[in-house]
Amino acid sequence: MPGVIAPAEIEKRIREGLAAEHVSVEDTGGGDHFAAVVVAKAFAGKSRIEQHQLVYAALGDAMRAEIHALALRTLTPEAWAEQR
Repeated sequence: MPGVIAPAEIEKRIREGLAAEHVSVEDTGGGDHFAAVVVAKAFAGKSRIEQHQLVYAALGDAMRAEIHALALRTLTPEAWAEQR
């Protein structure tokens, strides 16, 4: 089916684009709706909107094609450690 992207490919693109310490992605429906948790040092000092923009940039064209919806939870490594 054209236009479908696997969660593993999304994880790979985010890790490569952000040097993320942790990325988990799950398909929440239809192969084009996803939820992701992303932990990266690059998020430090940035607003939630700026953090999400960094993830979108890492995903590039996939955000305009294969991914219809992406629910994001973005954290710095420090915030992630506090929640574990």
